[in-house]
Amino acid sequence: MNLPTISIPQIDLPFEIPLLMHPPVDHFAIALPIVVLIIEFINLFAKRRSLSVLSLFFVIIMIIAVTAAYFTGSVDGKEAYPLLNEAGQAELKGHKLLGTYLMLASGVVLLFKLGAMLASRGLVKAFYLLVLVIFVAGILKQGKDGGEIVYEFGANVEMVKTLDDEKFDLEEERDELEGKLETVNKELESFKATAIPQPIETAETTIESVTPPSDTNTSGSN
Repeated sequence: MNLPTISIPQIDLPFEIPLLMHPPVDHFAIALPIVVLIIEFINLFAKRRSLSVLSLFFVIIMIIAVTAAYFTGSVDGKEAYPLLNEAGQAELKGHKLLGTYLMLASGVVLLFKLGAMLASRGLVKAFYLLVLVIFVAGILKQGKDGGEIVYEFGANVEMVKTLDDEKFDLEEERDELEGKLETVNKELESFKATAIPQPIETAETTIESVTPPSDTNTSGSN
C-alpha cells in the first residue's frame, strides 16, 4: 500500500515513554475498533440508544489507544530502526506512515459516529458504518505488518533494550576507569614535583676531587 507521505508536528510530551510499551498498547488499539464494529452491527437490529452510547464510549477509548500506539511505536521504532536491514527499515517507515493515517482517521470515525447519533437519516449511519469497516481493515493490516516487522525482519525491541543496557554498563565502566587513570596521573605529577633529585658526578668532577698522593721517597738520602 503506497500512501502519500504525511507528517504531524513534533509533540513534546511532559513525560518519557519507556521502551517495550508498544506491544501491550497495540493490543488495545486493535481490539477496541473490532469491539465497536460488533456493537454497531448488533445495534442495527436492536436499535437501542444505550448500545449507541456504549459504542461512543468505546470509540473515545479507541482514539486514546490508537494515539498511544502511535507514540509508543515511535519510541520503539526509533530504537529498532538501526538494527534492521534495508528492507526492514523500509517496512518500518511504511508501518509508521500507516499508523499516522490511522491515528488521524480515528478522529474521523468519532465525527461520523457523532453525526450518526444526531442524524435521523439512515444514509449518514450507513456512511459511518462504511468508515468504521475501512478503519478496522486498516487496523488489522497495521497489526499484520507490525508482526511481520518483528518476526520476519527481527525488530526485537527486547534485544535493543538489552544492548542499550549493556552499552550503559560499558559507559559506566569506562567513566570509572577514566576517573582512576586521572587520579593516577595526578599522583604521578605530585610525586615528580616533590621528589629530591639525586646529584650525578661526572668523571671529570671525580678526578678533580681526588688528592694526588705525596711522594715519601726523597732523593737527598743518596
